[in-house]
Amino acid sequence: MTNFKTLLLAAALVAPATLAATAADAQSTSVAVVDPQGAIAGSKAWGTARTQIEATYKTQLDQADARRRAIAAELQPLVTAFQTAQRAPNPNTASLQSQAQAIQARETAANQELARLTQPAQRAQQYVIEQIQSKLGDAVTNVTRTKNIGMVVRPDAVLFAQPVADITPAITTELDRLVPTVTTTVPANWQPNQQGQAQGAAPAAAAPAATRPATKATQGR
Repeated sequence: MTNFKTLLLAAALVAPATLAATAADAQSTSVAVVDPQGAIAGSKAWGTARTQIEATYKTQLDQADARRRAIAAELQPLVTAFQTAQRAPNPNTASLQSQAQAIQARETAANQELARLTQPAQRAQQYVIEQIQSKLGDAVTNVTRTKNIGMVVRPDAVLFAQPVADITPAITTELDRLVPTVTTTVPANWQPNQQGQAQGAAPAAAAPAATRPATKATQGR
């Protein structure tokens, strides 16, 4: 398996308002920066669980990776033919549209196939992340109280900050204390936290992503 960096699982982390409200109890004017995704991604529980998931679902993940390469090889001639026809002096619009639709249809089918192969691993990752994120609020509370921080913001809300203002490592350390281990065995009746999924994305996960296998197949239309 070689591609474990592109899948982003939609899992609950913590809303920005929750971070700020949690820190406000400290009654301080100091401001700190926290990357919730980075805090979880750096935790020992996530690292261990990720390794376990890669091992448990190795067959499916290897199969997905092989299929991704095969599909990319299958689509590349179609993409090349489309791009060549597109650059012709008098391109046939109807033919171009037909080619583009064929490529898109194959990509859609490929994404669905890859999603089926990686679904068990993705589900396990979601379960792991929800276990860790359930303690994220407590970790933020504990660290901000200890450091007497009055407000916490996400990195994307900051134009400039000194490195000392980033308490993400401290949050990770606290998560390691609060959630030393998690289980990767998903209960049969477990469902992802749908409300949390709308709030943020998860750390880079173990399973290969079901992303578009072609190299920008239909751009320029």
